[in-house]
Amino acid sequence: MSAHPALGLDISKQNFHAALLLANGNTRAKVLPNTLEGHAQLLEWLQHCGMERVHACMEATGSYGRALASFLSAAGHTVSVVNPLRVKGFALSELTRTKTDKVDAAVIARFCAALKPAPWQPPAEEFEQLQALMRRLEALMQMLQREQNRFDGANPLVQDSLERHVEFLKTEMALTRQQIHDHFEQHPELCRQRDLLVSIPGIGEQTAGVILAEVGSIEAFDSARQLAAYAGLTPREKLSGTSVRGRAVLSKVGNARLRKALYMPAMVSLRHNPVLKDFWERLLGRGKSKPVALGALMRKLLQLAYGVLKSGKPFDPEYGRTVQPS
Repeated sequence: MSAHPALGLDISKQNFHAALLLANGNTRAKVLPNTLEGHAQLLEWLQHCGMERVHACMEATGSYGRALASFLSAAGHTVSVVNPLRVKGFALSELTRTKTDKVDAAVIARFCAALKPAPWQPPAEEFEQLQALMRRLEALMQMLQREQNRFDGANPLVQDSLERHVEFLKTEMALTRQQIHDHFEQHPELCRQRDLLVSIPGIGEQTAGVILAEVGSIEAFDSARQLAAYAGLTPREKLSGTSVRGRAVLSKVGNARLRKALYMPAMVSLRHNPVLKDFWERLLGRGKSKPVALGALMRKLLQLAYGVLKSGKPFDPEYGRTVQPS
């Protein structure tokens, strides 16, 4: 846990608000452009404030803060990238009524000082590049689906435009898939990890690419349960006193892309993975509903992925039967 002064950062596309929490509880605020020049200006401002090292904290709200996080980390500062729900909960605990960028940055700074979130480590370049490629492919697939849905009932005047755009998107998807293939070929360790993942029946190369892109280095996770929590696949219970007995549901507080990527593989594994098929039948036999059982199946699949990546050994059905979701 960092003992450095807390710096809250509220990031947007064009600029970012910085709030430096002082020893007396007051904050000093600064608005800077979200550019490399603005990042350098932030360091100058911190030095002007007499701060050699700070614990900077920002919300994980997309790609706008990634460059700033990497910049500050490279400059020797501690950086934390946290789930926005944690900051929202902290703001509610303070009964914060005003919401502006300046106020949000100050809330993040107080959150950082009070809870001292874990340091963020920039991903290795090959993982960052893979993530960019996989997310681009996902975006192209979504655009293609939307355009194809527009064919039904479309005015004849726009049919040619739709067809040209669909062909363009298909070409871009093919080029992106080739880039992904080339990226794996250029990084033998990524290739090895992908091959470990596809040894699990139900996981294909597309899913393996998403898992590696969204998880990054498996060494960042101490347990399979921690990885499941990162994906939002751990159960959430609602129990209170003697009257509230809510059904356990998936927390869904985590990486939505990773959850989405595991849905179809979990369904496919019912036909091709005897370990997960047996597990599914045991859950249904205990009275679990199919949605609950499917969530547990996705969690089990991710635990198996953790196992092969951590051990460096391909999937073993006999060992897989012994791995129980926790």
